[in-house]
Amino acid sequence: MIKFSDVRAAYLESSSTPSATVDAEGIVFTLLREGFYYIVQVGIGSPPLNVFLLMDTGGGLIWTQCQPCKNCYRQQFPIYNSVASATYRKLPCDHPLCQGENNLCKCVDQQCVYSVGYGGGGTTKGVASFESFRFATDSSSATTVDNIIFGCSNDNQNIQFASRGVISGILGLSSSTDSIVMQLSDVVDKRFSYCLVPFTDALMAPSIVKFGNDIPPLSGTVQATTFVPLPGSFYHHLSLIDISVGTRRLGFAPDTFRVRPDGQGGCIIDSGVIIPKIDQTTVGRNAYRAVMGAFQNYYDAWKLERIGRVPEGLQLCYKNPPGFNNFASFTYHFDGASYAIEGKFVNLFHVDQGYFCVALQPGNGRTILGAWHQQNKRLIYNSRINALQFYTDTCSNDTPP
Repeated sequence: MIKFSDVRAAYLESSSTPSATVDAEGIVFTLLREGFYYIVQVGIGSPPLNVFLLMDTGGGLIWTQCQPCKNCYRQQFPIYNSVASATYRKLPCDHPLCQGENNLCKCVDQQCVYSVGYGGGGTTKGVASFESFRFATDSSSATTVDNIIFGCSNDNQNIQFASRGVISGILGLSSSTDSIVMQLSDVVDKRFSYCLVPFTDALMAPSIVKFGNDIPPLSGTVQATTFVPLPGSFYHHLSLIDISVGTRRLGFAPDTFRVRPDGQGGCIIDSGVIIPKIDQTTVGRNAYRAVMGAFQNYYDAWKLERIGRVPEGLQLCYKNPPGFNNFASFTYHFDGASYAIEGKFVNLFHVDQGYFCVALQPGNGRTILGAWHQQNKRLIYNSRINALQFYTDTCSNDTPP
């Protein structure tokens, strides 16, 4: 079993300008699943080496393990070798990424180097570089984009997704200017969309990440909530007003989930975090404790038997009686929209052992709408209108172009 912990990077964020040589119309990413992680395959270098990267809407940096290695975890597939690529070159120290105190990289020994820290003690370090990336455009063709800025990570320790050796790095999709969306902004119009096939599905038909004009027309009951701009941050911040468990609205004070003067608080959406988090540091009323208390009251009223510690590390778990289907829904009440999650996607089910757990963890300074709450939701990150658009969909119906 996987023990869930925070896989969100504490990214040092940049203020660079896009510099990719773009001929990228029609780019799509086929979403695959590695355990509980959603990943994409891209080709890096000349000749291109295919690698699998974690799809991460919360981070900007694109990085992959990179030879020559100082500390690299074992991969099932070859590690990208910068020496073997004809199109690899290092970012010069006079590039905007290396300028200023708050930028992603620092110039050390005439190289733009970075160090990114992750929850759980993981780190990735390396050299900011340019490289050619090869992206699929349909099932039989691809296009190459030159001069993508990425991290050549040759020192990687305690990375959460490293254990199975499939994922070699991260593909950043945040609003940071070093993310793939912003580097290709002239072509993709600062818009991308995906729909996560439920974790319980076999994922026989992969879902697709689409960009710009390739995003299909919206259908169903589409809602939208505005992204909240926050100086110095490139997360996709959302204005969370209240939360409901089942039909019970919890009635949080209006400023409970706002970003506080010290920079803590707020709510983001992030595909790189598997289990959603409710902030336990909210002022006046502990939001995480209130939410979990509402779930406990709901399931106790059904007289379900609570169980103790489980391998997944989740805190509220019950035995699942045969035939029980009255699982509580969960709703994020955003500014202008309500994001409702069916009960079956609120919980993690351990069918073999006959129990389920509420799939929430305590957040230390932030509420995060993670991947578990994105199942069967069509999400459109639309920076052109500065909003997240969404509706419920059957993601398994997605077909590759």
